Amino acid sequence: MPENLYQFEYDEFGNTKAIKVTGRGMAVMANNFTSKGTSFSEAERRELHLSGLLPPAERSLQSQVQNSLSIFYNKASDIEKFIYVRSLYDRNATLAHALIAKDLEHLMPIIYTPTVGIACQKYSSMFRKANGLHFYPGNIDQAEEILLQYDTSDIRVAVVTDNQGILGIGDQGAGGIAICLGKLMLYTQGAGIAPWHCLPISLDVGTNNKQLLDDPDYLGWRHHRLEGDDYINFVQRFAKAFKKVCPNALCQWEDFSKQNAFAIRDAYLHDLISFNDDIQGTGAITLAAILTAMKIKKELLRDQIFLVHGAGAGGVGVAEQIEAALLAEGLNEKEARARIFALDSRGILTTDRRMEPYKVKFAKDHQSLPWLKNKEDNTLLNAVINEKITVLIGTSGQAGCFTEEVVKAAMANTDRPIILPLSNPTPYAEALPEDISRWTEGKALIATGSPFSPVNGVRIGQCNNVFIFPGVGLGILASGSREVLPSFFTAAARAVTDMVSPEDLEKGVLTPPVSELRKVCKQVAVQVGIRAMTDKVSGLCVFNKFQHDNDPSRLATIVEKMQWQPHYLPLIAQ
Repeated sequence: MPENLYQFEYDEFGNTKAIKVTGRGMAVMANNFTSKGTSFSEAERRELHLSGLLPPAERSLQSQVQNSLSIFYNKASDIEKFIYVRSLYDRNATLAHALIAKDLEHLMPIIYTPTVGIACQKYSSMFRKANGLHFYPGNIDQAEEILLQYDTSDIRVAVVTDNQGILGIGDQGAGGIAICLGKLMLYTQGAGIAPWHCLPISLDVGTNNKQLLDDPDYLGWRHHRLEGDDYINFVQRFAKAFKKVCPNALCQWEDFSKQNAFAIRDAYLHDLISFNDDIQGTGAITLAAILTAMKIKKELLRDQIFLVHGAGAGGVGVAEQIEAALLAEGLNEKEARARIFALDSRGILTTDRRMEPYKVKFAKDHQSLPWLKNKEDNTLLNAVINEKITVLIGTSGQAGCFTEEVVKAAMANTDRPIILPLSNPTPYAEALPEDISRWTEGKALIATGSPFSPVNGVRIGQCNNVFIFPGVGLGILASGSREVLPSFFTAAARAVTDMVSPEDLEKGVLTPPVSELRKVCKQVAVQVGIRAMTDKVSGLCVFNKFQHDNDPSRLATIVEKMQWQPHYLPLIAQ
């Protein structure tokens, strides 16, 4: 494909208004950004030398979407549906996104969790077309040159993974890039960041997955994972190249192992415009659900006692976000942490045992826990009973660990316990919503990590990061923020809470419906942008000519106008 096949033409807000096309004939049809399939007009067919290459009749985008939906619904399995949508995207990105937008609630579990996990596992056998960039030890020294091969003035968001901590299935080697592809589709759906501004990146440092190493068809770098200084140097070389070539783009770190996730996030806080969604996005959407519960209960966050069951990246991210919100409510650090308990596979984190560095700040002095006399006492149930837990959060991946006894113990501490079984995919949930509701006679306030059917006719709110990261990204871009601050995620959580309708509050629903994703992301983006102004990290937005000048109302206009909609753009023959 010639590098100069097309060039985007932008309006004053940085949104694409037309595509200038220098290619002709099949070159236009074959590119997924310029292809319109059977929707090319008669004039476009003449000007772009497409006459005779297509049947005579023109189909509207709406007609194409309906036809594609019929094909999609007739697929026999979720993975076949995934393959269909990805293949459609590879042919016609606009049509694919119009299809997804038409039935987002049904398609989101297909393009992302849980189906994308299967796609990661089957990546090598399913490979059809190259998408994104793969860096490995054989080409990392050319990272800058490889990044420059993209039209980098147009890259606004990159999702970057080292493929080690994929969902609940761990090390997936080169297949982890499917996560990045799915996440970027959600950036487009939620925040309206056009697909040509999105870049998926795999840092292929090898794999310790024996099944992949033994697979003769595996497409990744067939070596055990780099570790120690070799791993650090690899990531540093990538980060240096990315900062030089894409200095204004957002870098979202995705699905790193627990310790690497925190180390990399913290190492590049000020060097890159970056954040880790597994840590900060998970923390923000969980806080949003809790804040909604506070509205329903008419109680204060500072009066709750929190227990996070599962002290991995997501769990500690939740604890960090709760701490940040408690500090914002006037508690000091010691007071805030005293109200947060974290529990891993060995029980409550305590200072008398060794643990990963990222967990240490939430470890309790074991002498301050009089009920903890020996190791056998250090259980989830004992912690809920003795520490009077009112908010129980599951990020452990241990299906069924929120037993009836545990849930009823939380019920004894408060009239309406907040129970959040967040592990996904669905089979890993700590408890089923219908069980929690039955055990508490419908009094528990529940949100889950995976989608569940309504209980007694009431929708179960989903703590889905998709309500957070696209809006955070758009707010960063629109405000011209030069770094990503923790306060952005507190602002995002409060924005999501504000989008829960009065009717849902009355029913005890803790998060908005997925069908409201665009509206939620817009509100998140505005509030994140305002926070960037307040914290004095906003600046010149290089992606548009219409500056907000630290004016929230003008910022809201930019957020609205920057968002791409999945409609066919004019193609201008050059």
